[in-house]
Amino acid sequence: MTLRIGITGGGSTVDRIIDQAAEAENDGFTSLWYGGGGRGMDVLTLLPLVGRATSRIELGTAIVQTYPRHPILMAQQAATVAQAIGDGRFTLGVGVSHRPVVEYSYGLSYDTNARHLREYLTVLGALLAEGTVRFAGEEYQAASDLGVPVDPPVPVLVAALAARSLRSAGALAAGTITWMANADAIESLIAPELRDAAAGAGRPDPRIVAGLPVAVTDDVDGARETAARTFTVYGTLPNYQRVLAAGGISSPAEAAIVGPEDKVAAALEDLVAAGATDIWAAPFPVGDDRGESRRRTRALLRELGGA
Repeated sequence: MTLRIGITGGGSTVDRIIDQAAEAENDGFTSLWYGGGGRGMDVLTLLPLVGRATSRIELGTAIVQTYPRHPILMAQQAATVAQAIGDGRFTLGVGVSHRPVVEYSYGLSYDTNARHLREYLTVLGALLAEGTVRFAGEEYQAASDLGVPVDPPVPVLVAALAARSLRSAGALAAGTITWMANADAIESLIAPELRDAAAGAGRPDPRIVAGLPVAVTDDVDGARETAARTFTVYGTLPNYQRVLAAGGISSPAEAAIVGPEDKVAAALEDLVAAGATDIWAAPFPVGDDRGESRRRTRALLRELGGA
């Protein structure tokens, strides 16, 4: 089975990020997903540089937070990034983030996050699809014109982990990009909610980009221990706790896909069987020979992606 496999994009410097993107494209990965959670570089400023250094690979955000950027500003930035990259290779992933981030870092209220998301997607979607919006809601007032529609339109994916958010993503966006959702969570919660909402809105089948940590290694116990240390913060956030519970697990260490090549390949194929259209693999190194683990992981991902 050939899978659509992307990996996490990034690096410590702009030059390293550009080099990493070129390497990923040469290795045959379908996509690169860049975090935009507020630390380090601004992803929407960075991606045009990456786009000019590549020619085929999809470049997406996973994710840009909605609260700090008015949807009109987000649409303007997304349209600019899409034009700079060209060839319809840019996908905008957005999300409401988490209560501690929104309330502590930005000093804003998170109490109406579901309504915030629905109105945000309404404004953003109108601007990216039609180039104009006139909207009056409880969270946003918006009247703007981009001049011309974005051509081709920028697809929007939503980091949606709860039923209401998934319904908004299905009705108002191109799909969802998940993190820490295993195959059971996708099959039981994410895919049904998203597809029903998309069908009800007369939209095409939604995209489900499934993001999980991945490590190919023979030391499964060591990999779980490493994942527990590396990804522990996700187990403390209510949004992720809910999606872990939907998958029948309780920690990021359990969500991580680890093991030898055959076990990892089977787990990735299970994600697709559960409803994922794409896989976003976040490789992490394991053991004393961290380079060997990275090498094996990347080699398997390339093979499964048909490279």
